[in-house]
Amino acid sequence: MQSQVLFFFMANPYCGTQKPSLSLPLLLLRHERLPLNNTFNPLSLPSPNQKPILCFSSRNGVPRFTQCRALRRPGFSINALHSDVPHDPFHQRSVDLERNKKYEQWNSLTSKFSGAANIPFLLLQLPQIILNAQNLLAGNKAALFAVPWLGMLTSLLGNLSLLSYFAKKREKEAMVVQTLGVVSTFVVLVQLALAEAMPLPHFLATSVVVASGLILNFTNYFGLLNAGIWGFWEDFITVGGLSVLPQIMWSTFVPYVPNSIIPGTTAFVIAVLAVIMVIFLFPLFIFQTIRRYYTGKARTGKLSEEGVRFVGLISGWTATFLFMWMPVSQMWTNFLNPENIRGLSALSILLAMIGNGLMIPRALFIRDFMWFLGSAWATLLYGYGNIACLYFFKIIRMEFFVAATVGLVSWIGTAFWRDAVVHGHGSPLASVQDLVFKSGK
Repeated sequence: MQSQVLFFFMANPYCGTQKPSLSLPLLLLRHERLPLNNTFNPLSLPSPNQKPILCFSSRNGVPRFTQCRALRRPGFSINALHSDVPHDPFHQRSVDLERNKKYEQWNSLTSKFSGAANIPFLLLQLPQIILNAQNLLAGNKAALFAVPWLGMLTSLLGNLSLLSYFAKKREKEAMVVQTLGVVSTFVVLVQLALAEAMPLPHFLATSVVVASGLILNFTNYFGLLNAGIWGFWEDFITVGGLSVLPQIMWSTFVPYVPNSIIPGTTAFVIAVLAVIMVIFLFPLFIFQTIRRYYTGKARTGKLSEEGVRFVGLISGWTATFLFMWMPVSQMWTNFLNPENIRGLSALSILLAMIGNGLMIPRALFIRDFMWFLGSAWATLLYGYGNIACLYFFKIIRMEFFVAATVGLVSWIGTAFWRDAVVHGHGSPLASVQDLVFKSGK
């Protein structure tokens, strides 16, 4: 078909023999018509969203009007009011790169904050270690009997359990914090054993557990440990944690409840049964034991996959609850004997609050609800709660209390605000929702 030049008139279109006025604006148009063979071709028709316009054409000297559409570049619209803003992939890429940069920066900072928690925790234990050393050198062994070795042993077991939990998650900074807790607590137990304030058989058993735990955790972190041996260690700390936690909770209220070992014994039996259900495939008791511990196969048994995962987290949760129970026990003691609160060191409590508070941003960033709950609980209840008690009893000055309050609120607020920014949330509440409902996924 021969190409033709068409003219579209904005006003006074050509009619009859009158010539078009060339002073009017013109647009270059393309003639649209059906093929000569009367075959329907949908590609030759105007777009259904495009309105036809009248055009002037001439064929064989006979002028006529036809329907045609404007000849346009791809992506060009005559009506600017209905044109779409073009998508700029380079702009979107720069936005993504900027967000990823902020994400990596905050990831690095939270790791450094978690590692920096070693400083206040070390300063927290150091005065007790120095005091015990001075009493031992002076021959005053009776002074070390004031330090409860059972409470120190409970804290040691909690540190070991959390060390295993963070070693499995490859959280290096948190591992260092828990390792420091294990070593510093064990040094105190060594001093108590030298003063004969701790029974020698208990100390020897504790030494074996500590040495084994440190070796197993670090060899597993570097990928040098058999999966079956690591599973046995997890079962051991699970049974130990579940046995100690109910007994410690019961012993806190001993003046008001009878002194009994029933809670600890009952919890021990339940823990052993839970581990057996995970390990052994009924009824192949011996076969599953060999397969489990020598081939490094994953646990298979009566429990579902979710049940196995739940039991695997028990050791971490029991350690967290042990640490969470310590401030509850302290608050209960303050309630029963208000005068004893004067024996608390405001500086030691402040160091504990700072150490736990430094780990809150990391736990929030990686969406670890267990870690976040334990750190936040210790920061708010044990740290700030005891500081509030000291202020209430006029033991510390108002400036100390106000500075601790402002610092804590600012730190937590900044952590939530920054986390919402790097994760692309519009509100810190979205971070809380992710933490609670997406933890561990």
